[in-house]
Amino acid sequence: MAGEQEAAAISAPVLTQSKGDAGTVELPGAIFGEPLRRGLLADVVRMQMAGRRAGTSATKTRGEVSGGGKKPWKQKGTGRARAGSTRSPLWSGGATIFGPQPRDYGYTIPKQARRTALRSMLAQKLREARLTIVDRIEFPETKTKHFVAMLGTLGIGDSVLVVIDDADARVELAGRNVPNAKVLRAAGLNVYDLLRYHHLVITRAALERIKERVAA
Repeated sequence: MAGEQEAAAISAPVLTQSKGDAGTVELPGAIFGEPLRRGLLADVVRMQMAGRRAGTSATKTRGEVSGGGKKPWKQKGTGRARAGSTRSPLWSGGATIFGPQPRDYGYTIPKQARRTALRSMLAQKLREARLTIVDRIEFPETKTKHFVAMLGTLGIGDSVLVVIDDADARVELAGRNVPNAKVLRAAGLNVYDLLRYHHLVITRAALERIKERVAA
């Protein structure tokens, strides 16, 4: 099995952030040869969107409505129906019976399915020539102009997802205000962002970490 995967490996160029030659890297065929799985991608995105739902709709139960601590009138002798509180659900201004409460809409699908979906999207980026691997990304200062200049040098003019290995305040802050661009750490790579952004720029170190994460 290992021999078959090694034989199916793909050699991809690695660039510097100024578009110089920085060698090549081997992309495992077990990851970057994954076919496009549209149904699985839809399932994973649906799961991600469900997890982001706030679930803020809420009504007050009888125990949450303020007031109503005093019995409105005595139990007998008034000719009225018995009442213990003005905050009864039967009264105006009272509680709500079986009303909506904040809830968690999130759910999960098997980890292996999520890994397969990530492999599928990474492979699709490669097939469509929308994957650029750079040796490293370093800026002399936290300036948006450096981020924009890098994208221009690499010839990327559409939406882009830039994936770095770990926390890097200069790169993350420099890309924060760039329209249609997002900087993401390797640990947070997800199917939704891969679908949302047209081009993928990834550092060599981030690629190695992602390869470990999505390996079958």
